[in-house]
Amino acid sequence: MARLREQYKNEVVPALIKHFKYENIMAVPRLEKTVINIGLGEAIQNSKLIDTAIDELGRIAGQRPIITRAKKSIANFKLRENMAIGTAVTLRGNKMFEFLDRLTSVALPRVRDFRGLSTRSFDGHGNYTLGLLDQLIFPEIDYAKVDKIKGMNVTIVTTAKTDDEARELLRLLGMPFRR
Repeated sequence: MARLREQYKNEVVPALIKHFKYENIMAVPRLEKTVINIGLGEAIQNSKLIDTAIDELGRIAGQRPIITRAKKSIANFKLRENMAIGTAVTLRGNKMFEFLDRLTSVALPRVRDFRGLSTRSFDGHGNYTLGLLDQLIFPEIDYAKVDKIKGMNVTIVTTAKTDDEARELLRLLGMPFRR
């Protein structure tokens, strides 16, 4: 079992019950899924970027990502329908907990001048999205093989009803929020 999942069961759930005074254990918010997305607008000119993005995202997530395609054509951007414009992966269960553990304990401390994550990136329904500027903060990526620095979005979906519940859940799981 993932280390973060054991921490959730043994420490986070009792702390959330005490803090928010839940009557039922099933009312305690939990992590549902984590979605990692790399958008590549430059893939319109250079289709090889998609292959490297799939390889790198697969190494980071430990699971093969899907190719996201354009829903409709936009002439000004030279974009045609069904063109590959990015890649995404959805993690659930133990893989999600392993990724979040690596994100908070290994990758985020490697960000230069890191002062904590913003607490204003919640969407109003208990979901949190953070943007990472480059993929080199993950130890799985070989610095010598990177041809282009790609940013990515990480969305953490929770069952929390409010942002305060989700913020407390993520804080107890070890997310380094700015004070």
